[in-house]
Amino acid sequence: MIAPRLPPIPFSILDRSPVREGAEPAQALRDTLWLARHAEELGYHRFWVSEHHGVPGVAGSAPAVLAAAVAAATSRIRVGTGGVMLPNHRPLVVAEQFGVLESLFPGRIDMGLGRSVGFTDGVRRALGRDARAAGDFEELLTELLGYFTGTAGPGAVHPRPPEGMRVPAFVLATGAGAATAAAFGLPLVIAAVRGEERMREAIDGYRAAFRPSAWAPRPYVVVSTPVSVAETTEAARRLLVSEAWSLARSRTRGEFPPLAPPDEVPAGQMTAREREVFEGALSNGVHGTGDEVAAALSGLVARTAADEVLVTTAGYDRSALLDSHRRLARLAELGARAVAAG
Repeated sequence: MIAPRLPPIPFSILDRSPVREGAEPAQALRDTLWLARHAEELGYHRFWVSEHHGVPGVAGSAPAVLAAAVAAATSRIRVGTGGVMLPNHRPLVVAEQFGVLESLFPGRIDMGLGRSVGFTDGVRRALGRDARAAGDFEELLTELLGYFTGTAGPGAVHPRPPEGMRVPAFVLATGAGAATAAAFGLPLVIAAVRGEERMREAIDGYRAAFRPSAWAPRPYVVVSTPVSVAETTEAARRLLVSEAWSLARSRTRGEFPPLAPPDEVPAGQMTAREREVFEGALSNGVHGTGDEVAAALSGLVARTAADEVLVTTAGYDRSALLDSHRRLARLAELGARAVAAG
């Protein structure tokens, strides 16, 4: 029997700097740098960080700052954000941050942008925003991109260093994100948050409506998903349990807590709603042995015609997490491709 092989597309990693029970947020940030260095060694294409405010289980609150640290700790891998939540910020400041990053690390910086606003009312007040700010995403995106192209509008400032640069911009598909990415001619990053069928419908709509731009000549789809590879199916599932439980608690109790050890996840004591979210989180990811994951990911890429896969796995056990990324890199032959690319 011939073992399934993964398609020769880029594989990348998103790390949210998850806080683990018993550890401080500072350790989570150091863990992100540790993982980024390993991701580069293994041949992953990009390493992205995220933006969350006031979330006990996530230390990644300042993505541009963390991206700078990641880029400084590595030498080849592309570094970016998945993403900067644009309604939380003034576009000029975001443009200047990425202009500085691109100046310091030329040719390695990505600008992933989302339309979400702070997680709670308190966070939104602290940011000086409200839930309606998400509706301004397209206006904010137009202004942001204009600072790079020099077309921000009459009387606009001309910031240095971003003006004249082309830092690759990506839109995260939350809400109407897929339609926005198509209208602006930008690459799309999308996950099966509401199921694979809905995700595929959004991707089809994006490709059909895509308008070529100075940022991208054709549609480019990055499918985002947790991936866990281990010696056994059960061991792979175990790696995903901690984050699935934190997600279940966030959806039912309003707070995403630090990752708990898998043995402490109360599998037999969940409410019906907690169980629903927990199992849904596990089913939205890909996990199993090498052959199982290769088959599942090959099918996902074939069904979506994805140009790239962004791996979003978080786990309590750092060693098991690194082992999973290492096994996936071998399945995708990332090391061999990196050598061939020079």
